[in-house]
Amino acid sequence: MDEKAKKLIAEAKESIESAMSLQGLEEVRVKYLGKKGEITQALRSLSKYPQEERPAIGRYLNEARETVEGMIEKRRGEIAAIELEMRLKAEEVDVTLPGKRPSIGARHPISVVYEELELIFGHMGFQVYEGPDVELDYNNFEALNVPRNHPSRDIQDTFYISQDLVLRTHTTCVDIRIMKAQKPPIRAIIPGKVYRFDAVDPSHLPVFHQLDGLVVDEGITFGDVKGVLARFAREFFGPDTEVRFRPSYFPFTEPSAEMDVSCVLCHGSGCRLCKYTGWLEILGSGLLHPKVLKEVGFDPEDVSGLAFGMGVDRVSVLKYGIEDIRLLVENDMAFNLQFIHA
Repeated sequence: MDEKAKKLIAEAKESIESAMSLQGLEEVRVKYLGKKGEITQALRSLSKYPQEERPAIGRYLNEARETVEGMIEKRRGEIAAIELEMRLKAEEVDVTLPGKRPSIGARHPISVVYEELELIFGHMGFQVYEGPDVELDYNNFEALNVPRNHPSRDIQDTFYISQDLVLRTHTTCVDIRIMKAQKPPIRAIIPGKVYRFDAVDPSHLPVFHQLDGLVVDEGITFGDVKGVLARFAREFFGPDTEVRFRPSYFPFTEPSAEMDVSCVLCHGSGCRLCKYTGWLEILGSGLLHPKVLKEVGFDPEDVSGLAFGMGVDRVSVLKYGIEDIRLLVENDMAFNLQFIHA
């Protein structure tokens, strides 16, 4: 039996040293030490030997098992070291190679337009103000001469949080906050998101961006409305841009007017974009209604004011020739990258 144990150890040693991977080594372990392995089976067959020989045979076989186990553990460490060295060589970094250029983000067209609008109106002395998205019904409607029974207050048009709180439907509501907080002269622009029950289509979104303007001072006339907005249009759309004003109605201004600009695509000759009229509607404007001035504690006999409001999404679409307004909210990097240098 001593010779048989030595033979098992020699065969196992040769197999262990030939194993070049952990998987191959595991196969060797199973062959000799597994449930059906050669050494395991030899130990289980001790009952076949005479009673007096069993202790010696068992000792030889147990020593053989321990020897093989030791060789396997030693070889496992050697193989692990070899595999680690090979992996490190494969993953070796050449520090002399140029680094990977990081992905460059893109400015969103709305951000680009907001910055340009703030710059244009800043040159005319306007300051930027902000207000909360969740607004008092009073500031959003009542203080702006929009009574309780006005159609724009219908629940189908406005997101009501409670009877007295709404998601603002325009940034004009911040005008009330500004006029109650400071005395004339006031020159303010208010950028921000607004919320309405609009169906999503190529020209409408339920959440969009506005920029409102407010001027309150002595002697403000409709001539100031035309002067401020004509200058804005020519700086924003180009020096050859023509403007026109059409009578309109807004509860918080009197008189009120819509402002059109000559088509940015056909320059007034008529095309599909302007529906062959040569003009594009971009904003509403007017002189502050006397009731609004009284509501904030101003005397209409002493001061007057002007207000205007535009959809920033709309002017962005027109400025950059974007065919579908939904592209502004889809977060498509291929689309946004067009404005990386804007």
